[in-house]
Amino acid sequence: MELADVGRVSGLVIDEVEKAVVGKRAALELLMLGLLADGHVLIEDYPGLAKTLMARSFAQTCSMGFSRIQFTPDLMPSDVTGSSVFDQRDAEFRFRPGPIFANLLLADEINRAPPKTQAALLEAMQERQVTTEGETRRLGPPFLVLATQNPIEYEGTYPLPEAQLDRFLLRMSVGYPSREDEWRVLAERAERGTDEVQLEPVADRETLLAMQQACEDVYVSEPVGLYMVDVVAATRDAPSILVGASPRGSLALLKLSRCRAALDGRDYVTPDDVKAVAVPALAHRLTLRPELWVQRISSEDVVRERLAMVATPVAEDLTRD
Repeated sequence: MELADVGRVSGLVIDEVEKAVVGKRAALELLMLGLLADGHVLIEDYPGLAKTLMARSFAQTCSMGFSRIQFTPDLMPSDVTGSSVFDQRDAEFRFRPGPIFANLLLADEINRAPPKTQAALLEAMQERQVTTEGETRRLGPPFLVLATQNPIEYEGTYPLPEAQLDRFLLRMSVGYPSREDEWRVLAERAERGTDEVQLEPVADRETLLAMQQACEDVYVSEPVGLYMVDVVAATRDAPSILVGASPRGSLALLKLSRCRAALDGRDYVTPDDVKAVAVPALAHRLTLRPELWVQRISSEDVVRERLAMVATPVAEDLTRD
């Protein structure tokens, strides 16, 4: 697939999903970047803002296998990965795959499950495989985890540890719709006569894999690459930060910046691409000093502050020679 086709097909996918998720183009583009970069996405926002609908709509539009797990305190690791069941007819154990064997897995309210169950996702998210009872089974590509959590309700929850947060390529929010967009939601629901929105597939699994591969051809010049490194390093030197972003954060910047360039139809990355994805790529990887929570300073604020401090490369150094 040509790079020009990546932007065209991505636009068609987002246009189709926008029939179900109204007025959230920026959030849909960010989620599309996660799909193109073959990375996992954490959506942290209030209930009722179409987080589940977004996941299901992307799976439907891209013809991907879709599974949803409602994380609860009594959820067991085997409920995620699957387990062996004794078949009395053949007198032997047979593996029954869990919902993790899908292309797009929605882990709904992931912080409601205990750490042991959350950890069942770690191997799958990082290695794209599941090991149960001593046997390793590969997960078919693409495999993407879209997890959600409620940012205001913490009673009875288990906050994700930093090691697991770091495995999410980006963290994003959706936000409330504008007055006009919320009226569009109501008007289209009244006209449709049903809650379900019928979406047409505009891509398939093979097309998505080809788009992911095409993004690998996007050129990153040395000045822009060093700019990414400097931005990440700046988070480690911030006085408000206990622990800054690791090299995994630098890789996240690289992947997302390339995909954003491809989405815009370019075969090279600009500093604006890096700035556009820096906050969702890095903010969840930072550990703030405890006293800053009282001052209501967020990790997103810190990333924006460090971005403003790092010198931007000049334009003539961006493209291939």
